Amino acid sequence: MKKVLLVLMMAALAATSLVANGGSEADEALVWVWYPNESTPEFADARAAVIEVASTALGKEITEQLTTDYAIAIETLANENAALSWFGGEGYVQCHAKEPAVLPLVTNSGKSGTLADAKYYSMLGTLIENDADYKINGEYSLDTLKQKRFSFVSNSSTSGFRVPSSIIKSNFNVSAEDLLEGGSDMVFSEVMFGGSHQGSFFNVLTGKADIGAFCNSCVKEYIEWKSGSYDDPAAGDVIVVKNNADAPFDQVPGKEVVLVATVPVLNAPIVMNTNVLTDEEVAKLQAAFTSDATAANEIIFAPKGSDVKGFFRQGQRFCLVEDAWYDPIRALAE
Repeated sequence: MKKVLLVLMMAALAATSLVANGGSEADEALVWVWYPNESTPEFADARAAVIEVASTALGKEITEQLTTDYAIAIETLANENAALSWFGGEGYVQCHAKEPAVLPLVTNSGKSGTLADAKYYSMLGTLIENDADYKINGEYSLDTLKQKRFSFVSNSSTSGFRVPSSIIKSNFNVSAEDLLEGGSDMVFSEVMFGGSHQGSFFNVLTGKADIGAFCNSCVKEYIEWKSGSYDDPAAGDVIVVKNNADAPFDQVPGKEVVLVATVPVLNAPIVMNTNVLTDEEVAKLQAAFTSDATAANEIIFAPKGSDVKGFFRQGQRFCLVEDAWYDPIRALAE
């Protein structure tokens, strides 16, 4: 009996020591919190595939937390209630400012397989029938945004707020904060937030907003390019909602949107809270995500023309990235 008690006491002491030294039990589940854009049902398989890479590398269960608000995801990671997420550059910068232990793990490359072309696009779009309203002397002009009803994504969104607000504020010589509200004495008559890129795009499609911001990679599953290119979108390109698009876009099949402006954006990082992960675990995650096996995973990196709803495209892969790589996003807020 005494031996049993001694073993139990030693086990309890070891567990206490582990916690005291910042560790966690081997079977303790971690949490991956998702932005609203990736929390939708059609991305369930892609989410599961990404989580499986991390879970297998760590030998730990990872549960997912879906959200409907950017701020919730950011606070969840900053407060150590999650270990991992996938943020836009702006969301990462905001989260790192709240908690410096939040750092980028990897980001997806461009077609080159490197960081050289690791970018996507912030786009401003309006219904095709309104095209002429955004031109002066036959050329698209940001001056035409004056007193329009505008839809952003979230003020924590990179391509849905920080990047588009940077070109708009410069054009009108105002601050980004001046673009958060509408009014007769403001740039916009009305400002709304879609809560996700899908939500902002839908505001435009339904006429709730005259024009809105959304990114090419965030709405790619719901649209086809009638003219122009996904890889290098430009003002004047026309996109059309697929006839078989998932809800709520099934309400507006064939609806056409013309792009008024486009701006390249640094690819979004998979982010981690290093207060929750050990150095050894970080190394394992880096190795797993940058591996050839992960790059060949067709649920994560979907083949071109397939029906797979992946987050990325075949030919891309994950690359290691450091905090300083996102300094250009920080500079946009200055």
